Amino acid sequence: MADEVSETEAATYPRGFSRDIDWKWPMVPARKLVALNYGRALKADTRSPGKVPVFGTNGQCGWHDAPLAKAPGLILGRKGQGPLGVEWCDKDFWVIDTAYYASTLTPDIDLKYLYHLVKYVGLNHLKDGTSNPTLSRDTFGAQLFPLPPLAEQKAIAAVLGALDDKIELNRRMNATLEAMARSLFQSWFVDFDPVRRRKDEGGRIKNEISPLFPDSFQESELGQIPNGWEVHSLNEIAHYLNGLALQKYPPGDGPTLPVIKIAQLRKDDSCGADRCNTKLPTEYIVQDGDVLFSWSGTLAVELWGGGPGGLNQHLFKVTSPEFPKWFYYLWTLFHLDDFRLIAAAKATTMGHIQRSHLTAAKVLVPQRPLLYAITGIVSPLIEQIVANKQQSRTLTTLRDTLLPKLLSGELRVAAAKHQIS
Repeated sequence: MADEVSETEAATYPRGFSRDIDWKWPMVPARKLVALNYGRALKADTRSPGKVPVFGTNGQCGWHDAPLAKAPGLILGRKGQGPLGVEWCDKDFWVIDTAYYASTLTPDIDLKYLYHLVKYVGLNHLKDGTSNPTLSRDTFGAQLFPLPPLAEQKAIAAVLGALDDKIELNRRMNATLEAMARSLFQSWFVDFDPVRRRKDEGGRIKNEISPLFPDSFQESELGQIPNGWEVHSLNEIAHYLNGLALQKYPPGDGPTLPVIKIAQLRKDDSCGADRCNTKLPTEYIVQDGDVLFSWSGTLAVELWGGGPGGLNQHLFKVTSPEFPKWFYYLWTLFHLDDFRLIAAAKATTMGHIQRSHLTAAKVLVPQRPLLYAITGIVSPLIEQIVANKQQSRTLTTLRDTLLPKLLSGELRVAAAKHQIS
């Protein structure tokens, strides 16, 4: 096993662990465990189409047709103002020159165990410099890590990996469910496929919604649309509630809520968020399943799954007393690319849209029987997406609770397996 650190060697205590922990394993500096290998420059316009993932300082950043390194891979961000990524790759990969990839120095180290350990401890606190902060090999090498026996490392990695696999499966399921919902929306509200495909060769109805579609079209400001449908503005079918400047609701001695900003929306969780008190009006409290729309900076529309929080400025919470959630969610998504172009054209450092752009964005409203019929098909997809996000949040909380206990030796693998069974 790798040697423990001596009292005279430079060392950094692992962030996220109490100094009162009674470590069951020896503490070893990273320089005795792994070597950090530099990536190689590979500009986007020089990459060839392929299935090899390309990683940079913040994670995967593209694809190529040839690998730089063999699997498995532990990739660590090296430089940049933002968070440095800690990534795992099960297949051959390429790393560009803003990141490192790790290789073990002794056979008694499991790379997957080290991945979970480094991801928990983090890298940002090890960066040096201001204009372009960088993680040096020497600084990382001084980071202390607990090192149990190899068999225990593999067992810990297996437990944590099983939770990660469940979370990843939910993410993939949600990507599929959203693609299905968007495809149905495109078919019904853009291509009008149920109208054109309403009968088979024998004159029988092929699609269960087709009997509710009109048999003819009418002229509108959007061109030909099904007869009886109406054209409305986006902000006529839903209410876009702008968030508050939540620094005016500072946390005190009582209960608090995480502040949901654009950064939280992008990662769909509130871990590490600022806090506010709970005295804000109830309509500004975000719940699971709410439709959130960042109208400034990085424009995005999401079904929130990060638990209760306070709605910060630069975010809309989208609701409607009249129309189902899937309807205003998918219509907002439909216009998102146009909104991004509008924001990008702003001559400011933080582009945005205005309420007038919501008015200019048009939607088609079908007759109520058809709307209700479509709701029966699309709403379960939306509900399952939210349920998967809630389950993933529970799994993430469990993983983050077990992880430091497993890494310190406070909790053994057998007991952890019992908790996740």
